[in-house]
Amino acid sequence: MARHFRNAVAFVLLTATPVWATEAVNNPLTDSDTWQELRGDIVGEVPIGNGDAMLQVDAPYRAHDAATVPVVLRQIDPGIQITRATVVIDENPAPVAAEFTFSEAMAPLEFELRVRVNQYSNLRVITETPDGLQMAGRYIKASGGCSAPATRDPEVALASMGQMKLRMFGEPAQMSTPRREAQIMIRHPNYSGLQRDQITQLFIPAHFIDHLEVWQGEDLLFSMDGGISISENPVFRFTYTDNGATDLTVKATDTDGNRFEKSLPKAAAS
Repeated sequence: MARHFRNAVAFVLLTATPVWATEAVNNPLTDSDTWQELRGDIVGEVPIGNGDAMLQVDAPYRAHDAATVPVVLRQIDPGIQITRATVVIDENPAPVAAEFTFSEAMAPLEFELRVRVNQYSNLRVITETPDGLQMAGRYIKASGGCSAPATRDPEVALASMGQMKLRMFGEPAQMSTPRREAQIMIRHPNYSGLQRDQITQLFIPAHFIDHLEVWQGEDLLFSMDGGISISENPVFRFTYTDNGATDLTVKATDTDGNRFEKSLPKAAAS
């Protein structure tokens, strides 16, 4: 699932007449005009299985804040290795929100992110497994998330850009129970290109984190190639198998060429 198609898909949808969904599509495998237009660019003609028995996708049916909609990926069948996941929000201007890769330490997968939802839409998660592609998802009622004003003044947002914080939950991992839960927070405006400066009313150019890696010691936990649908000040909460490393290291780049890297001590975050 290559990244290069996103700009083309975004351009097509931005210049087309919006299609507002009127009814929930409970099964994300159900055909829709939007998905039929997107499918070829995202997965081609590769068959996609129904992943409902493997992965549960939790998100609010009616979002409180369309600019920060929490989405939780929770693996139901721990016997299947999920190596990649592509999060697609059908009706967003750039439908592919993010493409993730997961190491074995992330299995079984329990992963939360926050996204923007621009109008009523199916949100689908396409996972890669040894058995091929599987898809699960749900319908979300939200609107205006991609054009919602940023919560911080641009100067303040840029001044704090790249700051990171780690939270650890529960007791430190033991050899008998090495699973841990962590949350990583990153300061970044993640401008979508659809927001306006509240003083000049001019559009703020798109500026967002396009690549992210989280490591424990020398081992990669997960990576993300992201787009404009990831919320301002991205937050990722996840469980993983602890390898004993003292830090989690976050490496990120954004579309302006900035690079951010920070080692976050686990002991100080508990």
